[in-house]
Amino acid sequence: MTRKKKILILNGPNLNLLGRREPEMYGTEGFGQYLERLANLYPDVCLDYYQSNHEGQLIDKIHEVGWDCDGIVLNAGAYTHTSIALHDAIKAVPCRVVEVHISNVMRREPFRHVSMIAPACAGIITGFGLDSYRLALEALLHDAEV
Repeated sequence: MTRKKKILILNGPNLNLLGRREPEMYGTEGFGQYLERLANLYPDVCLDYYQSNHEGQLIDKIHEVGWDCDGIVLNAGAYTHTSIALHDAIKAVPCRVVEVHISNVMRREPFRHVSMIAPACAGIITGFGLDSYRLALEALLHDAEV
């Protein structure tokens, strides 16, 4: 019997407000609802979820799970564009990390065009709404380069 793959979905600042925050950009579905749909789509995957508005807690979670999970789907929110510490945490662990964004960051403010974490990640998926998470999950499950 093969073991279930373990994937962590890690969300950063302000993503606890999905469904209420800027619905024209991020939609009206809360992440809890979406996570339930993902779990139903992937019953053979052990999906874990963590969200924090605090950079250090995100780093601690990467350190905690990055040695024994099969991948991390990371939406670091605004920390994407500022956090060398998150970059270093990703590089420090052996599991693959896929950076995701709900909106297409390249169509937004210029400061969002630079990702400090991208060079440490296996790939980036951006601009497909909440479905960006599913696409990242698919990439991790099939060991695809993204």
